[in-house]
Amino acid sequence: MACVGALVAGMGLTSGDRTPVTAAGATVIQVAELADQALGTFYNRLMASPVDHITDDHGVRMGSLGSDLFHDPSDSYNEFWAVTDRGPNGNPSIRTFVTPSFSPVIMHVRVHGSTVSVLQSIPIVDASERPVTGLSNVPTFDETPYNFNGTSTLNYNANGLDTEGLVRMRDGSFWLVDEYSPSLIHVAPNGVVMDRFVPVDSQLGSTLATTPNYRVKKYLPTILNTRRQNRGFEGLAISADERTLYLAMQSPLEYPTRALGRASKLVRILRFDIGSERVTGEYVYEFDDACAFVGQTAGCSAIPGDMKISALISVNATTLLVEERTDAVAKVYRVDLSRATDILGSHWDTRAAAPTATTSALESLTAPAASGVTVLPKTLVVDLSTLPNMPGKIEGLALATSSVLVIANDNDFGMVDTATFTAAGRMSSDTLAKSQLIYIQLPTPVN
Repeated sequence: MACVGALVAGMGLTSGDRTPVTAAGATVIQVAELADQALGTFYNRLMASPVDHITDDHGVRMGSLGSDLFHDPSDSYNEFWAVTDRGPNGNPSIRTFVTPSFSPVIMHVRVHGSTVSVLQSIPIVDASERPVTGLSNVPTFDETPYNFNGTSTLNYNANGLDTEGLVRMRDGSFWLVDEYSPSLIHVAPNGVVMDRFVPVDSQLGSTLATTPNYRVKKYLPTILNTRRQNRGFEGLAISADERTLYLAMQSPLEYPTRALGRASKLVRILRFDIGSERVTGEYVYEFDDACAFVGQTAGCSAIPGDMKISALISVNATTLLVEERTDAVAKVYRVDLSRATDILGSHWDTRAAAPTATTSALESLTAPAASGVTVLPKTLVVDLSTLPNMPGKIEGLALATSSVLVIANDNDFGMVDTATFTAAGRMSSDTLAKSQLIYIQLPTPVN
């Protein structure tokens, strides 16, 4: 491998922002940050109508740049597409929304040395070009939305999106995935939602069927309706020929029961054919043991529910990179679809009318192979936790080149779950965490 200095120079990068550090064969070669600015100032510039403005951002910074990251091969090595999530929110026991009018934003960004600059910002809007917002969609099925300090409830919004995965097509349109439904969304270049794909029998689909808005298509497996709240789709990748999407659930389904689902290590990755608009494959990814994953002995405080898939990259027709993580530790694995069982349409996709703990279910399996399910074989590409100064909640993953991985964190707009506010309503608990893009030289190309 070329020395780091030669590599960085060859890419047009500079190593002056951080001394390159090597760990486990991988090397950090550049770190860039998004400059702080008030969320309201950033967002209101995007919205033509004052009706759609954020009237009070409660002192929250613009952030959450790294809910996903995508590198368009036609762009320069230092340009990426990114997407925010649903906006600043906190307290999982009472799901608060600090800026309820905020709508997820797609951003085209460029890295200049140690700075991330925003070239273009595209808010996601409905067919009437009104912000979709990030609010919960369906009562009971989704979390109840509350105002910034949890003192009053907010209205649900069937159009609301908690966006995560993102890819950009050559025609300028975008595909994204959402944690609520879960759903797959096709968005026009100007940010208008064109189609939203949801599971068969989805309550969300029924809600929007009477709304004169974008098309809702109930084409995904019905069993996905048993997703854990706020743990729907998280990862998204696209094949080089732009015919196939790969969608990853963030966590195991809560099926056949909540307790069994939260104890499971088996999570689903779907293959979606863009031309036919149908799921054409479904594979099983098995999480590492939670304690071993974070480098602790059995019986530690880490639990299976801490494990998540946060990002996917398509390497070739049968190979994906998968980011497996907790909030503190992230690792990237290479998986081979051709060596795993396709469970699409099998009894593992069947949802019982009244499931119990004894109902046959994929998520209940402790030895999948014994039940005829070969999980995706995986090989470690890089353990990001072995590199120094890694941010928490690494959610975005892209390849600048075949051997340079770029990661992005979700800084949650500087919020903690139990955010505090002054008497004037200004947030007083900012974590000061920055939105970062970090370039990592891998020891070998991934393709």
